[in-house]
Amino acid sequence: MTIAAVSAPQRIFTSDNTAGASPEIVQAVTAAAAGQELPYGADRFTAAARARFAEIFERDVDVLPVSTGSAANALSLAALTPPWGAVLCHRDSHINTDECGAPEFFTNGAKLVALSGDDARIDTAELRAAATRKAGDVHSVQPSVLSISQATETGALYTPDQVRDLARIAQDAGLRVHMDGARFANAVAALGCTPAELTWQAGIDVLSFGATKNGAMTADAVVVFDRALTPELSFRAKRAGQLTSKMRFQTAQLDAYLTDGLWLRNATHANTMAERLGTGLKALPAADLLHAVEANILFCRLPQGVIDQLLAEGFTFYHDRWQPGVCRFVTSFSTTEHDVDTLLEAVRRLAV
Repeated sequence: MTIAAVSAPQRIFTSDNTAGASPEIVQAVTAAAAGQELPYGADRFTAAARARFAEIFERDVDVLPVSTGSAANALSLAALTPPWGAVLCHRDSHINTDECGAPEFFTNGAKLVALSGDDARIDTAELRAAATRKAGDVHSVQPSVLSISQATETGALYTPDQVRDLARIAQDAGLRVHMDGARFANAVAALGCTPAELTWQAGIDVLSFGATKNGAMTADAVVVFDRALTPELSFRAKRAGQLTSKMRFQTAQLDAYLTDGLWLRNATHANTMAERLGTGLKALPAADLLHAVEANILFCRLPQGVIDQLLAEGFTFYHDRWQPGVCRFVTSFSTTEHDVDTLLEAVRRLAV
């Protein structure tokens, strides 16, 4: 790789999935490749990772490594929902809009019931009504589980108190509570709370724990706080092809991810780059920021001509999935100030 290639700004703001892997995680995978280990999670790397999860969540938890966030979500919901159940979620949630029916497939037909709310956060009044709607009516799917996205699809965050309020409504109606934490690290870093405060202490039963978007290579996890669910989840993971024989390559990543605060450093950097981008865009008359920047995602409206020219100059970002002119920019642990400033300068120049 040439010096010019190293210093050239990245122009990809499509997703944090476009970033590579943290060097610490690559090194951990290399170390796991040496020698022999017992298969299917009976190895020292998996034991170390499980101990690390117990440490950060301040209690014993069960951890099932998976290869994708979709698998984590679908398997979690399958263990929490009968086939005649209803999963209450936001209409813009990832499970409702971006998983190709995987939750319905893995639950054997449970129905997703979409609720509204500002910034893709579930409205408490809507949840209260939906949590008991047609309960006991044999002609209707039965409210069974609440799924909360942290961060939301617009990059908004639920505070621990907001999670607790929603979970209490769900629990009072006899529902279980799931959190889609694809960007859980970004939320913890931004809110300054502990992982425990944001999950089991607020009423979460199962967490889909994302790492791939924030420095890992191919590793996410299901973190189980209600450990009575673990036997069923274990069988479901096996049937879904998610019990890997060389699990150490996943758990070595997760252990390194959680060691010495790497996961929070990466997330803090991604959040800071999004804040820098948002501050810069707010100063430009051509840009209209649509939401407060809370994590590492921001939405803004730009003139179509500016969008077209940005694309022609090699910038990539989502711009055609919502209303005309609405763009989404996502930053990652590998985004630099130079990357952000290059994008801002391009918008400033092209909007003239």
